[in-house]
Amino acid sequence: METKIWFVDKQMNLSTSYEQVQQAAILLQQNEVVAFPTETVYGLGGNATSNIAVERIYEAKGRPSDNPLIVHIADKSQLHLLVEDIPAYAEKLMDAFWPGPLTLVLPVIQGTVSTKVTAGLSTIAVRIPEHPVALAIIKETSLPIAAPSANLSGKPSPTKADHVWKDLNGKIAGIVDGGETGVGLESTVVDCSEGIPVILRPGGITKEQLEEVVGIVKIDPALTKREEVPKSPGMKYTHYAPKAPLWLVDGSNEYLQSLVNKQQQKGKRVGVLTTDESFEQYKANVVLSCGTRSDLSTIANKLYSILREFDDSDVDIIFSEIFPLEGVGEAVMNRLEKAAGYQRVKE
Repeated sequence: METKIWFVDKQMNLSTSYEQVQQAAILLQQNEVVAFPTETVYGLGGNATSNIAVERIYEAKGRPSDNPLIVHIADKSQLHLLVEDIPAYAEKLMDAFWPGPLTLVLPVIQGTVSTKVTAGLSTIAVRIPEHPVALAIIKETSLPIAAPSANLSGKPSPTKADHVWKDLNGKIAGIVDGGETGVGLESTVVDCSEGIPVILRPGGITKEQLEEVVGIVKIDPALTKREEVPKSPGMKYTHYAPKAPLWLVDGSNEYLQSLVNKQQQKGKRVGVLTTDESFEQYKANVVLSCGTRSDLSTIANKLYSILREFDDSDVDIIFSEIFPLEGVGEAVMNRLEKAAGYQRVKE
């Protein structure tokens, strides 16, 4: 399959980008799959009402089909065609954070989308993205668009069109290149099918932000207990992993450097994932900073891109610093732990 690429103005100047958006929308209406940027990561879009389109998403990604997908819509009028029994607190969350990196899980109206989207569950995960390109494409299709991250299953999610091209060239119909994404981590997923909202996946909207709007917010036990089965789209299987084994290091910079030294003595090429504050302190084959500790959103923004840089550098093992579990740091550590397969060493 030939994968087309369309370059669009990130701010969606319709005079220069409408034709590209229209071409992508036509392919989606024909049940092909197309990658496009959102404010979080690049999504791999397909018609959520079509079994054929959804099967093509799973096939391109190599993703298990028992893993539900997030449906992207352009406005709330589409939501009421898909879900029922929306609790008052969910309405408050929509008013506060839509469009934006927040996905809500709500009771689905049976028959409105492919059962392959919901993986046979009685709920559907929905969000309105805050990205002009994504919104323009969805509006042009007049369809709900299922769109998991546009990467091969298990690899770091794509924050640039080039990442999508490396993973999916020849496997999908097209890629809309709208530049680098903003948040860098996937949306926060909140289960709104019960009396109290439950975070199923931490992301761009923090627990503290949610609680400012609706009060008490619970956390899915699967986020802290590995034996629990995750309920969230995109959290059931190993994700975000670079090719080389990744170890999280709970200890001082000196301790991390000692781990590097031991591996280099064995002839290994070693990578270190660090921050601007500690970048100059490490001596390894590849040292990469993913941002600054004074602003954890910078780490969230660059994390996946840095993990992919390690793939390009052909290191044999990677050691990573860990980060505070506050604000977006909770989402950062969630992704790092998944990428590391929960491998951690402590000083």
